[in-house]
Amino acid sequence: MNGASREALAAARERLDALTDNTSVDAAKLAGELAAVTALLDREVSLRRVLTDPAQAGEAKAALATRLLSGQVGGEAVDLVSGMVRSRWSYSRDLVDSLEELANTADLTAAQRAGVLDGVEDELFRFGRIVSSSTGLRAALTDKAATGSAKSELLRSLLGGKADPATERLIVRLVTQPRGRSLEAGLDSLSKLAAARRDRMVAVVTSAVPLSDQQKQRLGAALAKLYGRQMHLNLDVDPTVLGGISVRVGDEVVNGTVANRLDEAARRLAG
Repeated sequence: MNGASREALAAARERLDALTDNTSVDAAKLAGELAAVTALLDREVSLRRVLTDPAQAGEAKAALATRLLSGQVGGEAVDLVSGMVRSRWSYSRDLVDSLEELANTADLTAAQRAGVLDGVEDELFRFGRIVSSSTGLRAALTDKAATGSAKSELLRSLLGGKADPATERLIVRLVTQPRGRSLEAGLDSLSKLAAARRDRMVAVVTSAVPLSDQQKQRLGAALAKLYGRQMHLNLDVDPTVLGGISVRVGDEVVNGTVANRLDEAARRLAG
């Protein structure tokens, strides 16, 4: 996003944070309601355009949103959406993208409150690895001919009782409402959003053998020092990485042997 949309999203994030700081607000319920509004505006293009029309007064658009949503979703969701349509958006689709982000953030906030955010991050990563290694599963989850309810049932059979409810909700929404994204891109976006809840970056670490706790701590500390932010390590084991390790942070990939990388970690910590 750029220009007006970036500013509008920043303001919406602040409003959501202020709202969910209040522990009396059910963040998971709010997430579901914002997701429902996202689906509505993604489907109703003409309504989306009216609510983002720069020629219309912000208060008039907010009043329309309030009339449409009152009684359908809770007051917190109505207030958030009304505030968003008062803002200016560069493109009408940016409003929907931003609502979707807020819905996911609210679910991650619920996980953070429950003390399970780390687990949700790890589950999202592991699910992505499962999908990438199973062409049959990926085909079933991305089949355009399959109904959303069929995909939901498949996911619940896979995740129900095995993953945190927040993880399940996030993945079900992504699969049933992909909105033009690939499954891999959606999971990557969720992983980054989860890391951002703790102001952390995500490093995808692939090694030939599992790393020890000490190795993980040293590597994590070295990466945090290098990038200036806390680092969440998503760990994967691939025997084809012969005697080595691959570390990816965003679009940057760093390769080297386990010994060399950990020696470098020690040097960085010493410096």
